[in-house]
Amino acid sequence: MSKTEITHAQTPQANNSKPRKAKAILAGGLVLGIGAAVTLAAWNDSEFVIGNFGGGHFKMVGSADASEAFTNHDSDSADAALNFQVNASNMTPGQTVAAPYAVRLDAATDFAAAVRVNSAQGSGDAEDHLTYGIFTVTGWNGCTPNATASAETEIVPAGTGLDSVAGASSFDLAKSTNGTDPGDPVYLCFQVKADDTLVQDETATATWELLAESKAS
Repeated sequence: MSKTEITHAQTPQANNSKPRKAKAILAGGLVLGIGAAVTLAAWNDSEFVIGNFGGGHFKMVGSADASEAFTNHDSDSADAALNFQVNASNMTPGQTVAAPYAVRLDAATDFAAAVRVNSAQGSGDAEDHLTYGIFTVTGWNGCTPNATASAETEIVPAGTGLDSVAGASSFDLAKSTNGTDPGDPVYLCFQVKADDTLVQDETATATWELLAESKAS
């Protein structure tokens, strides 16, 4: 009797290559997915700057007398009257009269100054018989009819007509050294001289403008 051998069919082994491949692709896909989702941040920082600006203070004040406070006379409607030692309204032919005037910068002024006689204006019947000169002196008492100017002190030459500033030079004013006290004053001497043909009872008026300009610190 013959034997029939029953052979169990071998179950084909599962092909693991595809799953591995799929896993590899899936893993690759996951890596790619993670990589696509990452956003790198750039660090940054800022600095802001600001500038504030404003004009400085600048003021010249004057006084016509040692007993008079220094005040502002910055228009011809608020001009300071010169105090002549000899009565300038009763001049005689050939006579010279003199009056001092002092200027300085106030304590709050931020800059030194250069000052010049910017304009002169005369009027009246006696104008053509009068001339003037201006120079610096060391103090109130230094301005007299007999005082004379030197090359260093002369501001306007003697003999200048009342309507002229020809030949005028400038002088300097110092600013405050501590912000509390005003700058040192400069004393001016105004001399006015009548010629030999001055007529009785004729009168004249003269107005001068002193202009201060700031100087760079």
